[in-house]
Amino acid sequence: MSLRINSIYSNVNFTNSPAKVSKPEQPVKKQNPITRSGERSQLILGTFMAGLGFGGRMLLELLDGDFALEHLFKAGDKVANKNFKNASLNKRFVAGLGASVGLVGLFIAGMAVLYTMYKAPKIAYDSKINAFTKGKDMDVYIKGNEIEKDLYTQMNDKAKVATDEEKAKLKEQYLTMQMAKNRVPDFVKAA
Repeated sequence: MSLRINSIYSNVNFTNSPAKVSKPEQPVKKQNPITRSGERSQLILGTFMAGLGFGGRMLLELLDGDFALEHLFKAGDKVANKNFKNASLNKRFVAGLGASVGLVGLFIAGMAVLYTMYKAPKIAYDSKINAFTKGKDMDVYIKGNEIEKDLYTQMNDKAKVATDEEKAKLKEQYLTMQMAKNRVPDFVKAA
C-alpha cells in the first residue's frame, strides 16, 4: 500500500518509490503595479486633504466675527470645568485651551469627511479611468523593457563571437537602440 500526500505546503511519499520530478518553474512575469484600489486610495487621500483645506476656510469664515471665537472658548472652558473640577486654575485654563483646539480639529475633520463623501461618486469614476489608462501605459512600459532587455542580451551574445565588421554593425545598432529607448510613463515619479 502506498500513500502520497500532496498539498501546497508539503509533498510526502510514504513508499519506497521515487518521487516524481516536477517541471521547473516558469520565470515570474512582472505584474503591473497599477490597481484600481490603489488609485482610489490616492484619490480619497487627495480629496480628504482638499477637504481639510475646505474645513479650515469654513472655520475662518465662521470666525470672521468675534462671536464664534467666544463660543468656541466658552465650549472649551465648559469641558475643562466639567472634567477638571478640583484642578488648579492654570490646569483648567490649559485643559480649556486644549479642548478648544480639539473642537477646532473636530470641526475641520468633520468638514473634510463631508467633503470627501460629497466627492465619492467622482472618486469612484475617476479611479476606474485612471487605473485603466495608467495600467495600459504601464503594460506598454513593462513589455518594452522586456523586449529591450532581450535585444541587449542577443546583441551581447552576438558580440562575443563577432568579427570586427559585425562588431561595428552591432555598435551602430546599439546606438540606434539607445536613441529609441523606452520612455518612462508621465505618472511615474523620476528618482
